[in-house]
Amino acid sequence: MTTHMQKELLRSLPSVSALLEHDEVREWLNGLPRSAVVTAVQAAVDAARKTILDGATPAPIDVQQILARAEEELVRRSMPSLRRVINATGIVLHTGLGRAPLCDAAIEAVVEGASGYCNLEFDLTTGARGKRTTHIAEQLVRITGAEAATVVNNNAAATLLILQTFAAGREVIVSRGQLIEIGGSFRLPDIMRAGGVTLREVGTTNRTRLSDYESAINDRTAMLLRVHTSNYRVVGFTEDVPIDAIAALAHRFGLFAVDDLGSGVLFDPAAHGLPPEPFVTASILAGADLICFSGDKLLGGPQCGIILGKREHIDRLNANPLMRTYRVDKLTLLALEATLHHYADPHDALQSIPALAMLGASTDELAARARALADELKNALPEEQFYICSDVAYAGGGSMPGHELPTVVVQWRPSGRSAHAMTAALREAETPVIVRIRDDALCFDLRSIRPVDFELLVSAVHSAACDDEDPDRRNGISLPIL
Repeated sequence: MTTHMQKELLRSLPSVSALLEHDEVREWLNGLPRSAVVTAVQAAVDAARKTILDGATPAPIDVQQILARAEEELVRRSMPSLRRVINATGIVLHTGLGRAPLCDAAIEAVVEGASGYCNLEFDLTTGARGKRTTHIAEQLVRITGAEAATVVNNNAAATLLILQTFAAGREVIVSRGQLIEIGGSFRLPDIMRAGGVTLREVGTTNRTRLSDYESAINDRTAMLLRVHTSNYRVVGFTEDVPIDAIAALAHRFGLFAVDDLGSGVLFDPAAHGLPPEPFVTASILAGADLICFSGDKLLGGPQCGIILGKREHIDRLNANPLMRTYRVDKLTLLALEATLHHYADPHDALQSIPALAMLGASTDELAARARALADELKNALPEEQFYICSDVAYAGGGSMPGHELPTVVVQWRPSGRSAHAMTAALREAETPVIVRIRDDALCFDLRSIRPVDFELLVSAVHSAACDDEDPDRRNGISLPIL
């Protein structure tokens, strides 16, 4: 029930039309659409009205408070929803933050291709209609040694397309220990049902033998499927079957052998100082008929699903009517093609592809960067204390599960605010900074922070700290029209 005081406070609120005549609002109207200003002012008045009705203020809300709220609303609405952020978490392939950042060549290719037309489905030699996946297929074949290749919009689509094309109405045998569930509620049994196949589980959670697969084969079996447990590890008393044995068994019975590698990598990471992970060429040499994996994880490219295998099988996938619903656009193909160019030499890929460079960086490199970042932070905020510490990071993105990567962090315990409050403030910066908290300190992990982002990171930290001291500052964001 509205009290007499609340009614008086509500009557004291200025109208939207009156606020639109205010000198400050007139300046906004000179540079912004009237509809945007009216919406922001209305939202500010509504917020003030709610504050009064909630009993949160005993005093009238003045015009400047309402205008400040309207300005904040204008700033919020002027910012794009999908924004660049700085990943200071140490999780290199952070799914929530877009996984692998693109290499410079991929960025240049996307900008060039997006600025005009390109020969996406046009053969420049013959002048006839071409196929969009041709641009990528030849590169993938050359790099991996596969007979043929195609690309779809993610690895879930690749798995579903393979199941629907080659096993619809029949059974697919999978080890019980490989019935994965990954982020976004992607569950392998659900995907198999969507593909029209019947799941046949074999073995136990921790031990599956070749004899388990062989015993499960019947006249309805279409495929033996191995799935990489990309976001967990089964350790201890375990046993699984390598892909070469699965492929040999499948071929003995005239069945398909499919290897879903999940994250996928185009060279042996262990040979280059990285944690071990199944790599594509090994599966091809082992005899798998089809192999699928993601493009935006350890490959370090854009989101897509890559399928390699025997030519006749790839041709059938490309001919499936569902292929059109899973196809990738020109920007994805441009970014992927530019990324794959670096794989002509694995050492070039390790240096030029950001995700691989981050994963492969030594602790000495990270320590040097940490000292540089700490110095910049101390110069910007001399009253604050910043410390360099060792820690652990992770590949993330369903890659290298359970493997800890030694890392170096810059820790900050804000003097005027809790770590959780400052973390929230950094998320509201003009360029948001995403951090983790450990021992009540903010950790800026150099495993996932690129030196090119130091200036923006320091600016965000400075703005957040100054906002704590000066409540009239708004996260370092200003309206260009004011």
